[in-house]
Amino acid sequence: MTPPATVGSDRLTERMAALVSEIRAVVDRGLPPELTAYLVGERLAPHLLTAPDGSDALLTPAQREGDPQRYRQHVLHAEADGSFSVVALVWLPGQHTPIHDHVSWCVAGVHQGQESETRYRLVSDGRSSRLVETEHVAGPAGTVAAFAPPGDIHLVRNSCSTTAISIHVYGADVSRLGTSIRRVYRLPADQER
Repeated sequence: MTPPATVGSDRLTERMAALVSEIRAVVDRGLPPELTAYLVGERLAPHLLTAPDGSDALLTPAQREGDPQRYRQHVLHAEADGSFSVVALVWLPGQHTPIHDHVSWCVAGVHQGQESETRYRLVSDGRSSRLVETEHVAGPAGTVAAFAPPGDIHLVRNSCSTTAISIHVYGADVSRLGTSIRRVYRLPADQER
């Protein structure tokens, strides 16, 4: 399932343009994916929280709009060389992703509300495969997670009663691909014991 995308939705705020510049400086170093994701996460974290008066200098009002049918993807920036993209995901209460993994390294930071993530491990006995739940993570505003394939199988949901917004940075051109999802998993899932 690919969320509806709004490529280059509206304009970048001054604060988002500064974040894009910081991300570019990290990505241009050409480091391994895991380290790139970690360092991009360090740059993203200070930009996530809104001002004490509740104003949002990171996103425009149009970039904060959700969709009543499913979570909405606003592609804010795609680097000309395809090396990274910045996306705002807007989640109304109860909305969630399918269980999936990614095409590239990824950093996700909660900007507003709270998201929860269920992480999985793929287990195979040679004849069949199944998913095993390995961890549940609650992500309030300001939380950042960084990861790189393989081993990035998860499901993300809005776990609060209001709109949740997260900023995602992917090591791929999401405006061209349409999504950061590599594969959706429709396998049995067990809880790890």
